[in-house]
Amino acid sequence: MIRMKRVYEDVEEGDGARFLVERLWPRGMKKEELVMDAWLKDVAPSDSLRRWYAHDVQKWEEFQQRYRSELEKNAKEWEPFLEALEDGAVTLLYSARNVEHNSALVLKSFLEDQSTK
Repeated sequence: MIRMKRVYEDVEEGDGARFLVERLWPRGMKKEELVMDAWLKDVAPSDSLRRWYAHDVQKWEEFQQRYRSELEKNAKEWEPFLEALEDGAVTLLYSARNVEHNSALVLKSFLEDQSTK
């Protein structure tokens, strides 16, 4: 099971392995405060894609396609998630304010597709 949480939410028992999936460190969050197993910033959208998207919801459909394309070319970056899923739940930690349009949603969907192959 793949879960998602904003980094500012409390840790829960069912979180399983917790991975920060942002390229940039979350604002206002001290590194020692964030409970996580790893910061996998290279699985996040590239800097150029992140800047292009700039959380513009009108670009959401194209952003998803571009990010999925990046993920397809970067299997070594997302394989740790599939390995962790074999042991139980995985929680993707993100910092975006928009909970309906963010890269963690795309990553979650992509990983779910990969885990069924």
